[in-house]
Amino acid sequence: MKSIYKFSLLLLVSSIGFVSCKKNFPNPNDATAEQTLSSPVGLTGVAVGLQKAYSNSRAGSLYNLVCANGFSSFELSNRNTGNVDETNLFNGGTAVDGNNNVLGNLWASNLKIIYDADNVITNSSNLGDKAYASGLIGYASIFKAMALGSLAELWEKIPDTVGVGLQPTFIDRQAGYAKAITTLDKALAAIAANPISADFLSKIPPGMEIPNTLLALKARYMGFSGNHSGALAAANAVNLTVKSEMRFDAITPNPIFFVSTSTNNVFQVKDSTMGLPVALRPVAADKRIGFYMVINTAAAPRWRIKGFGETLTTPWPIYLPGEMTLIKAEAYARANDLVNATAELNKILTKKAANDPYGIGADLTPYAGGNTQAEILEEIYRNRCIELYMQGWKMEDLRRFGRSNTINVEKNRNLYPYPFREKDNNPNTPADPAF
Repeated sequence: MKSIYKFSLLLLVSSIGFVSCKKNFPNPNDATAEQTLSSPVGLTGVAVGLQKAYSNSRAGSLYNLVCANGFSSFELSNRNTGNVDETNLFNGGTAVDGNNNVLGNLWASNLKIIYDADNVITNSSNLGDKAYASGLIGYASIFKAMALGSLAELWEKIPDTVGVGLQPTFIDRQAGYAKAITTLDKALAAIAANPISADFLSKIPPGMEIPNTLLALKARYMGFSGNHSGALAAANAVNLTVKSEMRFDAITPNPIFFVSTSTNNVFQVKDSTMGLPVALRPVAADKRIGFYMVINTAAAPRWRIKGFGETLTTPWPIYLPGEMTLIKAEAYARANDLVNATAELNKILTKKAANDPYGIGADLTPYAGGNTQAEILEEIYRNRCIELYMQGWKMEDLRRFGRSNTINVEKNRNLYPYPFREKDNNPNTPADPAF
């Protein structure tokens, strides 16, 4: 792990003020780490780099999260057994070990994001322009929280600290979610005290709506933590008409399209069942099937990726409005307020594509199933699997909703082994989980 942190620091120092040079002479014009982290320009460069690190093709967090979660929870089909790491995730169980590069890249990418985000958050507080600083803090906190959340979802314990040359101890995954929530709360407080300046917003990639995103992530991770009243309050504060997304172009392509959709050589969608058990599968009339996948009649496989991996430039949402509605439904159901739970659930079931910012709409009739808490929670779980297909959160949902923990019934892993690159450099790495 030491080498990961050293690479992060070198990248941080060299990414701002780089001057091309044919020989390895020291360049007095290069910015030092201290200079980079003490100026608005330098800090903005590091902050913007977080989005690139998160979405960077096979090396970034996004592709590896969708891939690992999708194979382990049966959302995806494997297209090439020659891709050993993806195939081992598809097979699950003991085939998944610490040498898996999908997991190793996800681990390393998230640690780098946390490290760089911490540098931005800590040093932004020293800036004189507090409205610019709050933008930096909010933007960096989004990626730090998502990195912590990804680690906490998939590993039993995560590093307590991230730094150059450290051999950190580990904390329970629920404590990881707590750290993410604390990060989000601090960012929200900074923005409340000093609203983000237009100057800062003009200097980051378009598409990210920072305050709304902080609240949406807080709702997500509070729900994952079991704090459903807190999740409800945060979700209620999110403006569901506003998009917040990572946008792509030919230079920085959508990683799901770039790696999988365009090649048809890594993974594809499972099929219209979305990998769900018979009783939970979407009905044929559910228009969300057509949003997330398309039928190809010319060549195998028949079912292909659409949705947020459809093209090279398709944006990727940080959260979906439907996720917030389902968080509310779950919170009400957990509190045994089944009337309000059903009302929120029906907003998802009856929603038309034209009424959703991203065009996701089941366009079905209202819920007509059983009215016990368990039955309504199962319907909420079912709709999370459909509405949030390939978003990367199904592994956590499987645990939280008490789905089968038997291997290969609804998943082929529960939690992942720690990467060998961590074990080899950190004697504090915990033992791997059995499943």
